[in-house]
Amino acid sequence: MTTHRVTWTEACARRLERQGLAAPAPSSPAGIAAAMLGAHAQVLSAAELSLALRLDGGATRADVREALWGEGSLVKTYGSRGTVHLLAAADLPLWTGALSAIPAGPSPMPADVRMTPEQTEQVVAAIGDALAGAELTIDELTEAIVARTGSWAGDRVMDAFQDKWPRWRQVMHKAGHRGVLRFAPNRGRKATYTSPGVTPMDGPAASAALVDRYLRAYGPATPAHFAKWLAAPKAWADGLFTSLADKGRIEEVVFGGSPAWVASGGTGFPDERPRGVRLLPYFDAYTIASQPRELLFPGIAYERALAGGQAGNFPVVLVDGTVAGVWHQRRSGRRIAVTVEPVGNALKTAARRRELEQQTERVGEILQGRAELTVGRVTVGPHA
Repeated sequence: MTTHRVTWTEACARRLERQGLAAPAPSSPAGIAAAMLGAHAQVLSAAELSLALRLDGGATRADVREALWGEGSLVKTYGSRGTVHLLAAADLPLWTGALSAIPAGPSPMPADVRMTPEQTEQVVAAIGDALAGAELTIDELTEAIVARTGSWAGDRVMDAFQDKWPRWRQVMHKAGHRGVLRFAPNRGRKATYTSPGVTPMDGPAASAALVDRYLRAYGPATPAHFAKWLAAPKAWADGLFTSLADKGRIEEVVFGGSPAWVASGGTGFPDERPRGVRLLPYFDAYTIASQPRELLFPGIAYERALAGGQAGNFPVVLVDGTVAGVWHQRRSGRRIAVTVEPVGNALKTAARRRELEQQTERVGEILQGRAELTVGRVTVGPHA
């Protein structure tokens, strides 16, 4: 049997098409969040932009907020890599099942700060109990956890932003992965938390389903790519892919001259080359999940748009599926000053400049302001 060969151009075209970046998709905020496997929401405005720019019909950040805090079709919680994401609420059983099945690595905390496995289980149970039917601030949740476990959970020993956090917060993301914690609407300026009331899928079934979703959105990919995206052990990902290959759930292709994988039956790719200019915000899923990085960030873009090899720390200009610059926006009232710094020659033509102007205007619409474009040097450093 001849192994199917996939080019970088083909991979880009399908990735863009499947998540509304080739052309805006006739979908919903939750639908597009499911297609792109979540929107990174450590900076919530970036997640709003990530989702809305992929939707047709003139979607804005207000539509994303309504899906999140109004109808509840989106959920803000801890997703891949233990970072805050907006996920489709309907996908929470899958996400919690898969994320809680990833083997835990060694704790990065100092010995006098880290928690034992038994303490971790106590805290996760306490979080679930405290948040059932409640919306609590971080201070209220701390009090509830200490009351249920002991004073050790509240010891302020974790270094955090020139402050000290209580010990229990080192497992906050784990509580999200177990399905006992999600974000609730802010109370004034304070974040609040509640329970999503979700039952996780069986771990092996959820893990297999997540591989399928990942390969359909970002394939071809290797176990190492999948592990990097999840911040999971590579050996675990290797074993998972081997198991799925043995069951015929995934199939091997040649991608960039090396073996990689697609979902079973997923060897069809668009004939058209990827086209278009897009302004992607901080930590957009396309730049985080697409591999290999040296092709996504070609030439000097690798040095300019990656912060020490970390994707997502700069908003990027995407041209025909590859990174061709960085950008930044600064808001003052309704005015949004957008500065774009191209790298190479991808934005030199008049046609590309018009596309960039249109995309800038679209960013302004999404953020419900008036965007003004300047092409020049971006002086703002990477997001920490």
